[in-house]
Amino acid sequence: MSREIRGPVVLPAQRTEITLETADGMTLVGELAVPLDADPVATLVTLHPLPTAGGNMDTHIIRKAAARLPAQAGLAVLRFNMRGTVSPRGRSEGSFDGGAAEQFDLAAAMGFVRERGLPRPWLLGWSFGTELALTYGRDHPVEGAILLSPPLHRATTADVSAWRGDRRELVVLVPEHDDYLRPAQARERFASVPHARLIAVDGGRHLWVGESQTRRVLTEIVAAVNPVALPLSTVWAD
Repeated sequence: MSREIRGPVVLPAQRTEITLETADGMTLVGELAVPLDADPVATLVTLHPLPTAGGNMDTHIIRKAAARLPAQAGLAVLRFNMRGTVSPRGRSEGSFDGGAAEQFDLAAAMGFVRERGLPRPWLLGWSFGTELALTYGRDHPVEGAILLSPPLHRATTADVSAWRGDRRELVVLVPEHDDYLRPAQARERFASVPHARLIAVDGGRHLWVGESQTRRVLTEIVAAVNPVALPLSTVWAD
C-alpha cells in the first residue's frame, strides 16, 4: 500500500522526546527524529520562527522536516521550543528575550548534538530563527546554515558580513512575495558574503504555505545537506 507524501503525513522514524538544559538554568522541551534503520548522514538543528507571533517547534516546515526527512533523506532532525515557547510537546522554561538569551538555547542544542554524537550538524533557521543562526551560528561547529525567509530585523550588517571568509556554507531561501525581505533587497543585504547562495523562490511567501512550497523548501534543504537523496519521493510505500 502506498500513500502520497503531503500535508500532515508522518513517515517512519525513531522519535524521542528530549529536554535541553541551558547554561543559564532553563529546561527546554524538544524532540529528536532519526532514521529508523540506519545511522543519520547529517543533522538539522532547527530554530523556529518568532514565538510571540506563534512560532514553535511545530511550525509547519519544521514539523514536516521532522516528519519526512529522516525517512526520505537519512537526516536527524532536532527541534525544540526556545525559552518561553509552548507547543503540543510542552512549554520551555523562561521567557522570550528578543534573541539575546536565546543564544543559550542554541548552545544547549549544539551541546546535545555533541553528546549524542550526531553527525554533520547544520542550522536550519526560519524567520526569527535565521537571526539566531546568523548572529550565533558561527560560534558552533556546524557545516553551514540554511536560512528560510530571513527578515534581517535583529541580525545586523556586522552579523551578516562576519560570515565573509567563513568556509561554512550559507544558503538563503527568499520568497518572491516575502513580507519583510524580498530577493532584490536580500541580494544587497548579503552582498558582503560572496559565497552565500541566495535562492529566490518564485511565488513564495514568508510562511511557505501549501504543499508545493513545502516540497520546494525541503528539496533545497536536502540539496544542501545530502543531495544524493534527491529527488525526494512524493509517494511512500508502507
